[in-house]
Amino acid sequence: MATGKENEREKTAAAGKKKPPRPSGAAGAKSAKAAAQPKAPTEVETAPEEKVPARLWLRYQAEVVPALMRELKLNNRLAVPRLEKIVINIGLGEARDNIKLLDTAVEEVAQIAGQRPVVTRARKAISNFKIRKDVPIGAMATLRGGRMYEFFDRLVTIALPRVRDFRGVSEKAFDGRGDYSLGIREHTIFPELDLEKVDRVKGLTISFVTSARSDYEGFWLLKLLGMPFRGTMPERESAAA
Repeated sequence: MATGKENEREKTAAAGKKKPPRPSGAAGAKSAKAAAQPKAPTEVETAPEEKVPARLWLRYQAEVVPALMRELKLNNRLAVPRLEKIVINIGLGEARDNIKLLDTAVEEVAQIAGQRPVVTRARKAISNFKIRKDVPIGAMATLRGGRMYEFFDRLVTIALPRVRDFRGVSEKAFDGRGDYSLGIREHTIFPELDLEKVDRVKGLTISFVTSARSDYEGFWLLKLLGMPFRGTMPERESAAA
C-alpha cells in the first residue's frame, strides 16, 4: 500500500513530464510565422570592386617580355629581368633648423608617389654639417606592384617631357648590377603638385631596382618600358655578369 510521501513523488514526476502549453489564437499564429521566415541580414553585402591592372604592367607582359627574350636570347620567361621596386628619396638638410620644411616635403612626396612616405633620419652625427644622430633629414617612399608601374608610366609620359630643354636621360647612371638612379632637380615637373602651394623648388632622386644581372639587361628593360635614354647602350661584354 502506497504511503502519502510516495503519492506526492509520483504526482511531482508526472507534472515534470508535462509539455508546456502552446500559445493559442493570434499569438500562436504570429510566433509560428516568425519562426518560418528566414532572418534578414543585418548588413547589405556589396560585391567587391574589381581592380584594373596597370597599363604598363599589361604592356610588359604582352610586349616587353617577348622582346627581352629575343634580345637577351632567353628561353624561359621567368629569367626575363623585371622591375622590382622604385624608391623616391628627397633630402632636406635644412630641416634640422626648420621642421616645417620636412612636413611640406612629406606631403609633396605623398602626392607624387600616391602613398605616405617615411621620414629618414641621420645614421650618425656629422659636425661639419651640424647634423646630430637620429635627426630627421628627408623623406622616402618605396613603390611596388601596380602602384610602381603606374608611377613609372606617369614619369616617362608626363613628368619627364616637362623638364626644361629635355633631351633624354643619361645611360651612365647604372650601378653595375642593373639598377638605375635618376636625379631630378625640380620636383615641380610632376602635375600632381599644386604650384601655388609649393614654397620652394626641391630636388629628389628616383632609384629603379631591377632583377637584371648586368647594366646591359637593365638598360634594355627600362628602354622597352619607355625610359627615354639619350645615348647608346652599355657594352654587353663589359657589363655582362
